Amino acid sequence: MSVALLLIFLGLMALGVPIAISLGAASVIVLITMGNMPLTMVVQLMYTSMNSFVMVAVPLFILAGSLMDEGGIADKIYDLAEACVGWIYGGLGHVAILCNIIFGAMSGSSVAAVASIGKMSINAMAKKGYPKEYGVGINLAGCMLASVIPPSILMIVAASTASVSIGQALMAGMVPGVLIGLIYMIYNFVHCKVTGIGEKAPFNPKRLGKSFVSAVPALMVPVIMLVGMYSGIYTPTEGAGIAVAYAMLVSIYVYKRLKWSDLPRIIAKNARQTGTILFIAIAAKPAGQIFELDGLPTKLAHFILGISDNRLVIMFALFAFLIIVGMFMDATAAIYILVPILLPVVKQLGVSPLFFVVFLVITLSFGLITPPVGVCLYAAENVTGLPLEKVIKSVVPWLFLTVGIICIFILFPQIITGPIAVLFPNG
Repeated sequence: MSVALLLIFLGLMALGVPIAISLGAASVIVLITMGNMPLTMVVQLMYTSMNSFVMVAVPLFILAGSLMDEGGIADKIYDLAEACVGWIYGGLGHVAILCNIIFGAMSGSSVAAVASIGKMSINAMAKKGYPKEYGVGINLAGCMLASVIPPSILMIVAASTASVSIGQALMAGMVPGVLIGLIYMIYNFVHCKVTGIGEKAPFNPKRLGKSFVSAVPALMVPVIMLVGMYSGIYTPTEGAGIAVAYAMLVSIYVYKRLKWSDLPRIIAKNARQTGTILFIAIAAKPAGQIFELDGLPTKLAHFILGISDNRLVIMFALFAFLIIVGMFMDATAAIYILVPILLPVVKQLGVSPLFFVVFLVITLSFGLITPPVGVCLYAAENVTGLPLEKVIKSVVPWLFLTVGIICIFILFPQIITGPIAVLFPNG
């Protein structure tokens, strides 16, 4: 049944049928023709997949990101980042990376980062003499960090699917996210020095102070969310709701970029985006049930473990596999399909489920900036006007750099799990 489901699913996708419909239709067809599960149970499975307090966090974080994008918060973050690191050689490249780290800590959405921070940053870099393609590449690389830095939407989905603590998973994404950002900055510095592009603006402490004061209301968004979540005052879902309310009030009353009359339009836009993600989750539930009935996770575990008994060999093989999957499948759909299948495999290898969740999210994030379904590529094409082939070419060096970084994480998983063991000694 599993093979038939995957073949039908891939066939429908090749015909251009949306992912969620392809997955749901494939599941129903297989159950009707080959299974003995009543369709009423399929409906019940779909309902229970959404009857989850945790999943409410996803639409709330998406809404918070949109409010910050349209409410002027992204502008304040860019001004602060430029005052902080714009004086280093290749300054606006560093600004782009730092902005994506900060904005990622607010919105959890890579697409929102490209549409807001990316648009401002690419235009600013072009005005300062940076090749437009380089500006596009560094901003696309930076936008991936929004999928890793808490409160990452993908991390919440992956952690809930793997039954891993969402708080620990979000915190576990902080160290690799910041580390990747720092390595990007080093590469940007060296590249600008070697090629002679970029500039070194004078450090202006007065501007830094002024930008910081102006950005304080915006910076309180991640502080309120993360401090409350990790101190146990409220859950990630409640934190997401607080973030929405706070971003709404700051955008309307502090920065005055939004009006109450704008909210219905923003909510409607986000309902469409949220519906896409949650529709995939609903459709993935019966597919996961079919995989379990077939015993696919166990069979795949035996197959992979039969390739080699070396943990590193298998993890590098999974790394290559996940990159390919991410290129052709939406990351959310891939998480719902692959986690139930691959988690038993990595557990038998002795790999921490927490490490696997972070590793999975980082690797699948490649799909955001790789053809043919990289949504961030098309967002960048839309905001810059560059041909898609130039947008793709611009991000290639950053992809190779990120591959090298993830290889280090595979070799030294303690980089990800070590800080969590210290922060949460009792698990």
